[in-house]
Amino acid sequence: MSELLTERSGRVAAARKLVRRAGRDAAGLFLAEGRQAVAEALADPDGAVEVFATEAAATAHRDLLAATAVPVRLVTDKAAAGLSETVTPQGLVAVCALRDVPAGDVLAAPPALAVALAELADPGNAGTVLRTADACGAGAVVFGAGSADPYGGKAVRSSAGSLFHVDVVRGVPLAEFLPAWRAAGGTVLAADGGGEVALDEAADAGGLDGPVLWLFGQRGPRRPRRPRRAGRRPGAHPDARPRREPQPRRGRRDLPLHDPARPALTGTFGTESPGRGGTSGTESSRRGGTFGTGSP
Repeated sequence: MSELLTERSGRVAAARKLVRRAGRDAAGLFLAEGRQAVAEALADPDGAVEVFATEAAATAHRDLLAATAVPVRLVTDKAAAGLSETVTPQGLVAVCALRDVPAGDVLAAPPALAVALAELADPGNAGTVLRTADACGAGAVVFGAGSADPYGGKAVRSSAGSLFHVDVVRGVPLAEFLPAWRAAGGTVLAADGGGEVALDEAADAGGLDGPVLWLFGQRGPRRPRRPRRAGRRPGAHPDARPRREPQPRRGRRDLPLHDPARPALTGTFGTESPGRGGTSGTESSRRGGTFGTGSP
């Protein structure tokens, strides 16, 4: 390990530029933070270029760092925070080489299973798809134009190291890639609740035998709503019963103000206070009026 580097050192300043996509594309490098991502990067011969670690992280992960030939550089806590995109930096960051593969290489030898992302802009979801594709044995993940950058901090963390297990194709127009995939003998599938064929039916028909590419994307526009039946309130379930019209309430409050069949109820209301002379003084100090259904 080297001497302690601060946030002003040249190596740390160069690595800090990799937090932005423009810096990553210009340098051909990206950052992987945390033990899981760093361990996967170190396990790949073409993965990590160098590792930055705080003194506490170097002590906590001594077994991992002692077994690698990749240069490990000690940095201050402030320097490590500048390389992190999280609220609580983990103090362990690897500088890794981009894993981009030309689309032509994937089409020349299509893997048995691949995934394509159509304008999937959320980096957390992109990392989740990477992790799922790796777990299912996919050989490549194609990030179509308009999709999130798989080398951003959130996507790398969400992939949990799976980014180092699959080939990555970035920025390819899917309008051109999908026909080329089919021309290479592959099948393109997308899951949809209103799809024409069930998955088991496609498997029985041999639709999953050749190279298969699963297409994922943002949530599409809503399906057209069914015409609303008469009497059904907006927003209710299509099969819901029509809402019953409210019935008039019955009770005292619905009786007319003057019912000839009922005796008139009369009286006065107000306040009384002693008069100036100490008497009740009802005529001079009473304020109020009448109440009830009769007349005063």
